[in-house]
Amino acid sequence: MGCCLIALALAGAPRIAFVLWWIVQPARIQLAFGGNWLWPVFGVLLLPWLSLAYVTVAPGGVNGLDWLLLAVALVLDIGAWGSGGRARSRRD
Repeated sequence: MGCCLIALALAGAPRIAFVLWWIVQPARIQLAFGGNWLWPVFGVLLLPWLSLAYVTVAPGGVNGLDWLLLAVALVLDIGAWGSGGRARSRRD
């Protein structure tokens, strides 16, 4: 039971962090996504780690090691999607 709670907390952590950041600094989210509210919503639902990393690096421009941070975040998101599919296939 404890393992499930830890997994649930880790799965929700980037989404919770993103939403809290959006509440505290809405101007930074608007600056990163060009004022559009739809992209951040899609980002937090589908690729939360990448969205969080993008908001971190986008206002100063994405260059140099920022690309590495974005790549690591993308790998984390792909890994989360892949592990969910694998767990689902084991259950069936």
